[in-house]
Formats: sequence, C-alpha cells, structure tokens
Amino acid sequence: MILANAFCLLFFLDETLRSLASPSSLQGPELHGWRPPVDCVRANELCAAESNCSSRYRTLRQCLAGRDRNTMLANKECQAALEVLQESPLYDCRCKRGMKKELQCLQIYWSIHLGLTEGEEFYEASPYEPVTSRLSDIFRLASIFSGTGADPSVSAKSNHCLDAAKACNLNDNCKKLRSSYISICNREISSTERCNRRKCHKALRQFFDRVPSEYTYRMLFCSCQDQACAERRRQTILPSCSYEDKEKPNCLELRTLCRTDHLCRSRLADFHTNCRASYRTLTTCPADNYQACLGSYAGMIGFDMTPNYVDSSPTSIVVSPWCSCRGSGNMEEECEKFLRDFTENPCLRNAIQAFGNGTDVNVSPKSPSFQATQPPRVEKTPSLPDDLSDSTSLGTSVITTCTSVQEQGLKTNNSKELSMCFTELTTNIIPGSKKVIKPNSGLNRARPTAAFTVLPVLMLRLAL
Repeated sequence: MILANAFCLLFFLDETLRSLASPSSLQGPELHGWRPPVDCVRANELCAAESNCSSRYRTLRQCLAGRDRNTMLANKECQAALEVLQESPLYDCRCKRGMKKELQCLQIYWSIHLGLTEGEEFYEASPYEPVTSRLSDIFRLASIFSGTGADPSVSAKSNHCLDAAKACNLNDNCKKLRSSYISICNREISSTERCNRRKCHKALRQFFDRVPSEYTYRMLFCSCQDQACAERRRQTILPSCSYEDKEKPNCLELRTLCRTDHLCRSRLADFHTNCRASYRTLTTCPADNYQACLGSYAGMIGFDMTPNYVDSSPTSIVVSPWCSCRGSGNMEEECEKFLRDFTENPCLRNAIQAFGNGTDVNVSPKSPSFQATQPPRVEKTPSLPDDLSDSTSLGTSVITTCTSVQEQGLKTNNSKELSMCFTELTTNIIPGSKKVIKPNSGLNRARPTAAFTVLPVLMLRLAL
C-alpha cells in the first residue's frame, strides 16, 4: 500500500513538472524571450530579428495605410498581425524626449498604437518614458533661484525674468541657442509676412530640447511681482511669430492638425499624461510631480499647439494655445473641455507657481515603471481584470508623503492623519488601462517555485 501511494505521488509530481516546463505553459515574454520594455528603435531591431514578428509588422503597416481602424480589423490577416505584435517588444516600447532618433522612435510607436485606439480619443497615452526627476533636482542644479534664499525685501523688488535672461547669457550653450531663436523669430520676411514661423518653431524646439531645464524653466516660469516682469515672461517665446496669428483657429481643428504630426501628437499626449488635473493627489498633479508637468508644457513649444501666457498679469497665471471654441457646433462641450486643460488647469498653475517660489512637494518618487495609460488590446478571449504587470494578483505599495503643507500653501482635509504626513495606497493598475491579460500569463512564473517548495514535503512523506 505504501509503495502504491509513493508511486502515485511520484507520478503526479512528474506530470506537474513536465506541464510547467512545456512551451504551452509559457505566455508572452517567456515564450518569445522578450526583455523588459525598451525604446521603440531597439524594439524594432528585436522584432526584425524574429521572422514571425517582422512579417506581421510589415503586414500591419500595410493594413494601416489609408484605412480606418474598423476597416482594418475587419480583415482577419490584419487582426492576426495586431494580435501577434501585442506579444512583441513593440507593444510596450517607449521613447525618450530629445533622443537621437526621436522621430523614428515615435513613428514606430504610433504605427502600433494607432491601430489599437477606437477612433480619435480625447486623451492619448504618452509615448515617452515616465519622468522620475523632480523640481528639487532642478533646484539643486541651478546656480540661482527665483528669489530662493534671498532677502525677502530684495526678492520682492527683483525682476526674476530679467535675472533668468542674465543667467542664460552666462552659459555659452544657452546664450547661443537663445540668440539663434530670437534672431530667426524676429526676422521679417515681407510686409505681409512678419516672420518664417516654421523656422522660428524649429529654433525654439532646439532651445528647449538642448538647453538644461535650470535655464529654460527660469525664463518660462519665473515669478513676477509687476506687469513689466510678467510681460517679459510672456515675450520669452517671441509670441508675435511663434504664437499669435491673424485669426484664432478652432481648438479641435488645431488638435486634429497637431495629431497629423508624430512629434506634435506625442508632445500633446505627454502634456495630458503629466498635467491632467488629478484630485486624488496633494498637488492635483499626477504622482505629485511638478517637474513632469512643466517638462511636458515646455515640450509643446515650437509646434502648432504652442501654448503661452494669455496676458501680462503678474497675479493671475493663465496659459492657452492660440485657439478658441467658436464654430464648434455640437462639439462645443468637447472643445471647451480641451481648452480648460490649459486655461483652468490647477496642476499646471500650481507647478508654475511652485517653480517660481522655489518650492517642491517632498514626495518620495515611485520606482520607475511605465505608468502611461495603455491602449486596449484586441483579444479573442474574455478580458480579465486590468493589470499593468500582466498578473492576476494586485500588487500594492504604500507611499508615505511628509510635507510642510502650511509652507507651500496647499490644502488638505481635516483628518489628523494628514496633519503631518499622508499615506497613499497605490496599485500597479493604471486607471483607464484596458490592457487584457492572457489567462495563463500571470502566475506561471510563480508556479515552478511553488512546485519545488512542495517537493521536500512529498519526499518526507515517502520516507515516513
């Protein structure tokens, strides 16, 4: 009897280990040998080295050419190609702003993700890697701040925007690129054409992409006590050429125009990802990261969606693209919502004020992870609960934030727990994410470990 039981146990253990080791038990990255997310240029190289992936990618690009999403998905070959590519490194790839092959990287990203979105979405996921640095990091790099550490009486009389321009002139790279865009944007073409806007935008993009943030931010977000200072701040990007026009286009039409260009589309999506007001955070900014929002705002300068201050008021901070909602018809509500993300955005306003005051929220940054909202996958199997980590279990982490609320003028509720610190329970699930998990992709990595843990127990029972 004992020998029979021992034989059954050994047979069961053998079959279990065989099933765990078989290829059918592996899904996604384990099956294809894909590595963690990489930039899209590298992901394209990995895909090109794998025959199935490269052929499917060529098929998908042909499917997307001149077709809308519904027409594309009606084609079984196109749908099959999309499903295969969702298991490739191309699906989770991201780009770095200002990288050497940024445009190529973005073209690869959108070639996949445009096929995953249903029509034109109001908010699109950012193709860029998430920002992990904070304003405090910029403050440490800057040699001077807008009044930080100075005598209050002296600081109140200072023109911080003028100080920022002087600091730029002390840096060779900043001075060179600033002089370049000022010269180009001020160059009149004819009596009817005030400047070459295309060249002006290009020069502005070079300035904000190549000059360190400790210089560019001080010029864009300097704090002001009077109208002269605020007007200098408004004039930073030479708005008569780069921003203003004879008439204001409709904002939704401007957005559509922006989305025809991969760079402009990406910068707008990045702005929405990092500056979209969140009332679940202390600062109303996603992840309480002012730096990410300000970087996304600066990243839009030099494109059709270029934003700027609407006036030279030193007390009221209002920014907007050069557009209005006139002529929106039945889309007026959507247009107003889009415009309010600029004109009435508490996250952006608080971020600008925080930089001008030389303050930041003392938040322990989350570990780097790809937190951008993922477009939906196309799956034949029923979708399981959303999970960014491709696991059926919900990973949670507790983030404790301690900050001097009174010093930064931020509002909190009246709970005792928030008097000094607040604790935020977060999960690895991103709100709004529709990423579908393969039924077997979540727990496979844990099962072999569990099986080997049981092995000593089984051996002990056999010995007894």
